[in-house]
Amino acid sequence: MLLALVAAACASLAYGAVHIPLGEVIDTLLGQKVPEASRQIIEVLRLPRTVEAIVVGAALGVAGACLQGALNNPLASPDVIGVTAGAGFGAMLVLLFSPASVALLPISALAFGLIAAAMVFLIGFTGRGGGNITRIILAGIAIAALFSAATAGLLSAYPDRVPNAVFFLVGGLTSSDGWDTLETIWPYLAVGFVIAAFMIRPLDRLMLGDDVAASLGSRPRLIRLTAAFAAALLASAAAAIAGLLAFLGLVIPHLVRLLGGTRNHTFVIPVSALAGAALLTAADTVARTIAAPIEMPVGPFLVVLGVPLFIWLLRKAV
Repeated sequence: MLLALVAAACASLAYGAVHIPLGEVIDTLLGQKVPEASRQIIEVLRLPRTVEAIVVGAALGVAGACLQGALNNPLASPDVIGVTAGAGFGAMLVLLFSPASVALLPISALAFGLIAAAMVFLIGFTGRGGGNITRIILAGIAIAALFSAATAGLLSAYPDRVPNAVFFLVGGLTSSDGWDTLETIWPYLAVGFVIAAFMIRPLDRLMLGDDVAASLGSRPRLIRLTAAFAAALLASAAAAIAGLLAFLGLVIPHLVRLLGGTRNHTFVIPVSALAGAALLTAADTVARTIAAPIEMPVGPFLVVLGVPLFIWLLRKAV
């Protein structure tokens, strides 16, 4: 996966509407003298976008791995805790009501993604039977449906402004904002990755069952809540950068477990980060080169690349 990520990153920097030889890419990264046009394309346009693809892919891969481990559910993804629907609603508020303030879109998407997750946590972890996995999943489905309905209502009320929102809804990266979005969102990503790293060993103990984990000194309910919070933070931040790419969070952990033959989170979480980053970077390169100079949103290409591989691995595993 590390080799795949390096190859995908090199392709992302070299290919596009203008092809740049790999030698010039390497020289630019090393600070060597290259044609000014090539340097501008790589440093200003492609390098920030490639870094965003790596970070977003890693965040979604880790978010999915944490959720599937915490909820012990193979269908768990950022959708389950309402993050994707909440982030979509937050983005639509900016795109439909204040398109001139597009710089606020990442913050709005992040804020509403976390609000949606907080609502799920509040319902799932409080009251009688709080912390029950089924209750958390059902709460997530309900909150996601609520925010999805609100988003659909906004789109129906302002049909003339829908084209501005399509790119975010299908998921995509852009080369226009440089490092600006990452500068705003990186603290949230950093906190999410750190919490996820500290959750690796507790999640491994949780796989033994709540009773065994408790006998080893763990607190299953706290582990689930903390891992779900890390996943919500990572998924919200990823949506703030690249729109709604929930597919990655669902599929990547499955791919990693099938390829590695283990459910151990010491393996699954870091490799999910590499796999998510590699797949999103590769898909984004295809999306912006297949119809160059027109750049397509990466969401559909992500599905086209990921689903056949996932189905092949499932058949092989069976």
